[in-house]
Amino acid sequence: MIENYIRSIPDYPKPGILFRDITTLLADPVGFRKAVDGLVQFHAGVRIDKVAGIEARGFILGGAVAHQLSCGFVPVRKPGKLPWKTVGEDYALEYGTDRLEMHVDAVRPGEMVLLVDDLIATGGTAEAAIKLIERQGGQVPACSFVIDLPDLGGRRRLEAMGKEVLALTSYGGH
Repeated sequence: MIENYIRSIPDYPKPGILFRDITTLLADPVGFRKAVDGLVQFHAGVRIDKVAGIEARGFILGGAVAHQLSCGFVPVRKPGKLPWKTVGEDYALEYGTDRLEMHVDAVRPGEMVLLVDDLIATGGTAEAAIKLIERQGGQVPACSFVIDLPDLGGRRRLEAMGKEVLALTSYGGH
């Protein structure tokens, strides 16, 4: 079970939050392999041209998934981190806004792009990444995560956009 490789840290990053830490999963060769294999298995036999991974844990997982699916990888990053021309998408946070960017030529029109990240919570970051990819002409048929926190509504938010949401495990609460 993938849950055996995930560490739970109470009161991080603030009191009342039970943080689900995947660094223990990434550090364990069996756990890491199980996670990547599980994420890949969701998409066996499906056309995927590229995998987009959200900074930073999505890079680790998404790169490994892209390798296994024999497709390209697109880093979706915070502002100012990419060295060439970028396009960006702003999104709302609990207090304020943030932004994601990718290179202008990272996705071509019509490409099927799988979105990968470690965790889906409220879905704001994933929604921004989807909008960014689709604005460049890519199609996002599915979003895959190691962890779903369904009580926070992210899965419902992405499904309302018509996206298939897949996760290896889920945890109730925040």
